[in-house]
Amino acid sequence: MRTGIRWLLRIVFLIVFLAACGTFIPRPLIAPVEASSAAATHRVLLLSGPIHTDIAIPLDEETRAAFSFLDGPDFPLGHPNAEWLIIGWGGRAFYLETPTWGELKPLPVLRALTIDRSVLHVDLAGHITEPQPTIAAFDIGDDQMARLRKFISDSFVREAGVVVPIPDAGYGEIDRFFEAKGYFNALFGCNTWTAAALRSAGLRTGLWNPLPQSLRLSLGVYN
Repeated sequence: MRTGIRWLLRIVFLIVFLAACGTFIPRPLIAPVEASSAAATHRVLLLSGPIHTDIAIPLDEETRAAFSFLDGPDFPLGHPNAEWLIIGWGGRAFYLETPTWGELKPLPVLRALTIDRSVLHVDLAGHITEPQPTIAAFDIGDDQMARLRKFISDSFVREAGVVVPIPDAGYGEIDRFFEAKGYFNALFGCNTWTAAALRSAGLRTGLWNPLPQSLRLSLGVYN
């Protein structure tokens, strides 16, 4: 019994230690020079939930052009009231089958804890009020925004150069799901993808951010 308790305490300590290291060891170790010198002309939002994060980028002309492959009758990218493009990456089973916590099922949880194919979720939003406890905002330059757009665009699976929508998948009338590159598990999941996307834009995150709280904290420390 005592041996079991000791091992349990060791495991808990190891998890806490790794989480702390992942949060407070920056990635990259040295801040990019351009991050401090570029004119911050674009605002990027990090939208946080209990276990998931999304990125919101402003729907200016450049963003609409970069993501023109999403535009269509069911996803009106050019709608005059659309101000933000919201993107999230996650595990296929959990993302598609758990629109609310009340619809949580054992199998998607199991897939998330092991390994699953990934999908991208895209949505449109109008005005987003700041500040809010679940929103963190960052201002970046033109080149940084261009790299962020490219990182997100490159995350879509393409067949014959065309992105692959998932039929009849969505939480509302406008949002859409698409096949994405990479595989998902709980240790390297949606929040580590978000962190990688933000690093492509010149922001510094923690070394390993599997939870929204860890990602937000590291971003607040190093940016």
